[in-house]
Amino acid sequence: PDAIDDVVAASLPVAYLTAQTTLMLAGFKPGKTVLAPGIGGSVGNATYQLARAQGAGKVISTAGSAAKAAKARELGFEDVIDLTSEGLADGVRRITAGKGVDIAIESIGGALTSEALSSLALGGVLITLGYSAGRKTTIDVTDLIWKGARMFGFSLFAQSPTAIANAWRDIIPPIVSGSIKPIVERVYSLAEAAEALRHLTDDRPFGKVVLV
Repeated sequence: PDAIDDVVAASLPVAYLTAQTTLMLAGFKPGKTVLAPGIGGSVGNATYQLARAQGAGKVISTAGSAAKAAKARELGFEDVIDLTSEGLADGVRRITAGKGVDIAIESIGGALTSEALSSLALGGVLITLGYSAGRKTTIDVTDLIWKGARMFGFSLFAQSPTAIANAWRDIIPPIVSGSIKPIVERVYSLAEAAEALRHLTDDRPFGKVVLV
């Protein structure tokens, strides 16, 4: 739509499509409690914003530093666990009074996948889709068995055209209305692509890095 400028448009396709599609696959409904680790990252932030805009009872995320946790609070993101001072599972138990979360959309991998699984409530669903923190983890199978939980993987590029169209249908209105605002940390020209990639990988910024 004309109301969406190019920088915002460049911030949408992978992260917001992934977030919306996984929320629907996980059975999201208003009132559900959602865990979306990585508030400063693309999928974590998109999942947080979409779940909140669509009536989640509570949305929980994480930050890898005290500075990012403080930045999240400044931007209005509540219930962000600072992983330098508290473990993910401990933080979820504190925030949910021991109940756990109904849905976890986990895009980081490594040990965080196991932590997200242990954070589920009874009948909870974990969707895992990334591995920037590592491709291997160790899980406690009782987190699946005794909770009656489900865990499965996700690839955006394996989704049907119908699923993608349905996700766009849900994403566009709150973007146009301004109730959801992609966090863009910095914009580079195409000639600066190498520096943009260095900044993204080395500095781990809060928000999207966009090339125009």
